[in-house]
Amino acid sequence: MSLTSSSSSSYAPPAGPAYPTAPLLVRYGLLNALADFRATYSWRSWLFGWLGRMLAQVVFFTGLGRALGDPATVRYLALGNALMTCVIDTMAVVASTSGERRAGTLSLLIAGPADPVWVFVGRSLHWPASGVVTSLVALFGLGPVFGVTWRPAQVPGVVALVALTALATYCVGLFLAMIVLSVPRLRNVVSNCAYLAMMAFCGVQVPLGYWPAPVRWAAQAVPLTHTLRALRLVAEGAGWTAPLRPVTLALLAAVAWLLAAFATFRWLVAVPARRAGTLDLSV
Repeated sequence: MSLTSSSSSSYAPPAGPAYPTAPLLVRYGLLNALADFRATYSWRSWLFGWLGRMLAQVVFFTGLGRALGDPATVRYLALGNALMTCVIDTMAVVASTSGERRAGTLSLLIAGPADPVWVFVGRSLHWPASGVVTSLVALFGLGPVFGVTWRPAQVPGVVALVALTALATYCVGLFLAMIVLSVPRLRNVVSNCAYLAMMAFCGVQVPLGYWPAPVRWAAQAVPLTHTLRALRLVAEGAGWTAPLRPVTLALLAAVAWLLAAFATFRWLVAVPARRAGTLDLSV
């Protein structure tokens, strides 16, 4: 009896948080993302399917510029469309996030004690990772074909700007994904319209000054507008201080989109579901 009492009194529960912290939730989400990516692509299907398609798109739009006979226009289109490939890849987060609802796991995430938004942050990180590789292959592989050459000193800056573009666009995609969770049938429509709008209005195909003032103002809220400007400055051989302003603007825009994604999820999905006393979020 005394032995039992002694054992019980000396027992202490393991220390640690009551539920996973944000970094741990992102890590778990990333592990699921990598598993999804391996299930979606083999190296052959990614290399000859997805990458081949994106490179063909760059060649198509840049090749149209050659009809104008202006090398500067060709380089402009080559840079814009090569960077755009990572945006197209990253915007797949809109469709993949809505998959949680179709799979029936969204209800479980909301019912859990941890913040499910952090799960979503890590859950689709394979898309920007894939986009970075795609865009770098386009910039360094196809760029020289269209007159865009790089000095070794420019390479780290180019890699950093591509990564920033992918992650900042990922924040935009997360915001749209939170909206699409309420109307999952629109997932592909929203994703496609979003990246097509960026391609048209953010300086990819035509200079930003081509559009009316309201469109130019709206484009300032999109991180791609600023990272593409920074990439063009690097390609032109501008000093390292020149891209700092557009990079700062891109970071601020990305943070704003991420905060909007968090607020939208709680407003449209999590809070209404818990207040209604039901987690029936089936399509």
